[in-house]
Amino acid sequence: MMLEALRKEVWRANKLLPELGLVTFTWGNVSGIDRERGLVCIKPSGVEYDLLTPESMVITDLEGRVVEGDLNPSSDLATHLELYKAFPAVGGITHTHSPWATSWAQAGRDIPAYGTTHGDYFNGAIPCTRPMTPEEIAGAYEKNTGLVITETFKSWDTLDMPAVLVSSHGPFTWGKDPMESVHNSAVLEIVAQMAHNAEQIRQAPSMPSMQAELLKKHFERKHGANAYYGQKK
Repeated sequence: MMLEALRKEVWRANKLLPELGLVTFTWGNVSGIDRERGLVCIKPSGVEYDLLTPESMVITDLEGRVVEGDLNPSSDLATHLELYKAFPAVGGITHTHSPWATSWAQAGRDIPAYGTTHGDYFNGAIPCTRPMTPEEIAGAYEKNTGLVITETFKSWDTLDMPAVLVSSHGPFTWGKDPMESVHNSAVLEIVAQMAHNAEQIRQAPSMPSMQAELLKKHFERKHGANAYYGQKK
């Protein structure tokens, strides 16, 4: 069986989604990529998380052709593939319909950077894509979802901003590997809830973002050449 280690990692990452409260029923998926072979491993479509095994993960190439597996890959496969093609630093992708992040997506709003928890992970406001056109929806919908995301990220470093909200749909997150993408999905959900709560507490129509200096400090202490958070590897 191909890509045994990646299969196990993608399986474990998918199993975390319900444990972390990020999915209801089968509303989510995680994938990972083997860059050297140009192969992607992803959750099978519509299979309950309790029934997943490493062997049930589906292997495809970057054109979406199934290379190994008896089940259909996630219906979001084409979105994942567009992101892998556009973002070479990305090694894992998570998509959920987690309630707080999805609420911001349904509102069509970026999540402003209101505090240091946000700044520890996301270098600025978490962007929401533009609405998809009727032609994009009627056409290759999942592929076009990926293209709308990549359009949003023309001016971003994807590892500085490892999350996006697809307008009226929900969040996608990514990382260097599948487990990091799930980690970022869990943080995104918490940050989305905190931002909503902060706006409710402030009770103001336009709440100011955090200071740019504080955002920069918190992001750069965890990321980049001068990061000092955590232990030296």
